[in-house]
Amino acid sequence: MVFTPSRESGSKDGFRDLLEANYQKRSLVHVSAGSNVPLLKNNVWLVVRGMVKLSAITIHGDDMLLGLAGPNEPFGDPLNGVEAYSATTLVDTDLLCLSCAEIRQDGALAVAMLEALGLRIQQSQALLALMGLKRVDERVRGFLELLASEYGQPCESGLRLNLRLTHQEVASALATTRVTVTRVIGALRDEGWLQLDGQRRLVVSYLPRR
Repeated sequence: MVFTPSRESGSKDGFRDLLEANYQKRSLVHVSAGSNVPLLKNNVWLVVRGMVKLSAITIHGDDMLLGLAGPNEPFGDPLNGVEAYSATTLVDTDLLCLSCAEIRQDGALAVAMLEALGLRIQQSQALLALMGLKRVDERVRGFLELLASEYGQPCESGLRLNLRLTHQEVASALATTRVTVTRVIGALRDEGWLQLDGQRRLVVSYLPRR
């Protein structure tokens, strides 16, 4: 194992149960894959289904991956302090919009939101820990472990990643080059640690036991 953080599923499950019990009549916003999500000043988005890429533009004009938001994870303008911040759907995604006012007024929702934010912070810390690894191949392996651990879907060969990140996006997240990421991913496929399924989605074949 390079780096696989321990994530508790209970918080996400509790958040989902709360939303289903109290917000099932609310209309969801459907956003097609590859679309930008508008960031509203006093509102937080919650991913119900799908995946959102959170990124920012550096002073050199490069796109920098800040993190991902999957099911039952929040994102939005009130939750970030980064300029040129943007959110883009990686797959067709359903979102729930919650105002800051209603979060403050609903104690249970506020607690659930705090727990969900805690998971997002863990993800950010995991990404920072990966940046401390000297070898790029360890960073790439650890990054894919992190994605599979958090968002992978079990299949016969391991954990399948339904999200699509380009080699350039992975390179931007890990402070390396696209050519290097392509080489490392090729090596991981050669050793059997990583596979492609019939729809060319990545499958992490060997995740360590936790």
